[in-house]
Amino acid sequence: MASSMKSSLILFFTCSLFLQVTYAVYKTEVKCESLPNGDCAFAISSTGKRCVLEKATTPKDDLISSEYECKTSEVIVENMKEHIETDECIESCGLNRNFFGISSDDLLEPQFVSKLCAPACYQECPNIVDLYFNLAAGEGAYLPDLCNKNNKLKSSGAAEDGVDAPAPSPSSF
Repeated sequence: MASSMKSSLILFFTCSLFLQVTYAVYKTEVKCESLPNGDCAFAISSTGKRCVLEKATTPKDDLISSEYECKTSEVIVENMKEHIETDECIESCGLNRNFFGISSDDLLEPQFVSKLCAPACYQECPNIVDLYFNLAAGEGAYLPDLCNKNNKLKSSGAAEDGVDAPAPSPSSF
């Protein structure tokens, strides 16, 4: 009886350990500081905060060395967590993986706005659209209005040719 009980306990602990290891393997927790630099820009951590690639200077052998680190920002994303942006969205929206910090400067570039407002980005990449929607709002602008103005400039020939897109509606957010 004692050996049967011992075998049962060993089997129980073995199964328990197996389940814990399996859960750990399949649980996808995104920590910005653990991401490789190539996945950092436009990622969202498990806590719902945006990840940003930042330049870090460290003293190294009497010299100052610049390295890049993925950090957790204080910018919280509503309704999205544990997200690493796809290569398709990075390309469709005219971005790159070496994007540092969080800035609205790109919204001043008509070619960037054309790609951001194009259906391939605007309708398929909600994380990026949400980021730039909020950045535009922080500057006192409304992203759908920027898209409409950009489309009008393109159609009048005032801007460089790009991808034509219908004016996005606020209901798509």
